[in-house]
Amino acid sequence: MLLDRIVKQGTIDEPDGKPAPEFSLPSTVNWMHALRLLVEEFRVDFDAAEVFYSSQRQERLRRQDENTILEQLFLSLHHFSALQHLRSSYKAADSARIGIITWYHGIVNAANAMVAAQSSNYPRDQAESAILWDREIASRGLAMEPFSWRVSSLVEKTYKVEVEAYRNGSQGKLLEKPQNGLEARGAAAGYLSGTASWYADYAMDEVRKSSAFRSLQVDSFRTKAARELRDAHLGEECIGFVHEASRYCGKASEREALFLAYGSSSERYLSGFSDNLSRVLGAFLAMAGAFSKRKLGRDLWLEFVADVDAKSAFSARTTEVWSS
Repeated sequence: MLLDRIVKQGTIDEPDGKPAPEFSLPSTVNWMHALRLLVEEFRVDFDAAEVFYSSQRQERLRRQDENTILEQLFLSLHHFSALQHLRSSYKAADSARIGIITWYHGIVNAANAMVAAQSSNYPRDQAESAILWDREIASRGLAMEPFSWRVSSLVEKTYKVEVEAYRNGSQGKLLEKPQNGLEARGAAAGYLSGTASWYADYAMDEVRKSSAFRSLQVDSFRTKAARELRDAHLGEECIGFVHEASRYCGKASEREALFLAYGSSSERYLSGFSDNLSRVLGAFLAMAGAFSKRKLGRDLWLEFVADVDAKSAFSARTTEVWSS
């Protein structure tokens, strides 16, 4: 009944119907599995991150900057701890939705820590977290692969070329579970391409609402003037990993009810999903921790991890992500 009503009859926000869950679920699961394979292939851990950031210097940060970095890392570690325990859920579907939400907030907190360490900025909301992290970290070569993957424009002919460079000839697809790093490249590139297209659609809606578009007295982008206006706007937009994470969480927490929790195939697809979420967040947090350590300095960092292990009420220890 729900499948017929929601997918075929539609809802207020999507009157033409929601996407069929049999397509949404594999893509959701396979992107996270692809990320796990890639962080293992690229060896994204604390030791490797310390080497990656070895050229970064300690900054003369204000006390409030330092406190923001430490607070955001602590929040992210708490989310990581929660994911560690979600892995033992009796039914994978019980924890899948909350797992994605927890994973996303852990990513955002760690990203905020990196931005604060780099530029002393702090976002007003989660949308700005994605923008700041891409601008201050990813676009400056300060993120490790695969978290560094991004597109510099939402103009299709531009971002498609960039996505294909990341794909590197891989035949992996989002609808098929990747079995190795090469296949994972294709799946991860597919999600980046889909996310770029999703943000481009949103950006084009904004162009259609603009006074400049209305002054053209057209209803589409078929004219040269309309296309130039569109591409000028899309060319200023870029997206990175935290944008992908935001889209991923929004689908699970706000837009679609069925794909994680409806139908007999859910448990089969979701097997190992919480473990993948935990592994990927752990890798991102290891990267953020190593970057923050360089900016904060060794003494404050060691004081921080000692305090967390002595006083935190959750079960995860700092050595699970920040061990040298």
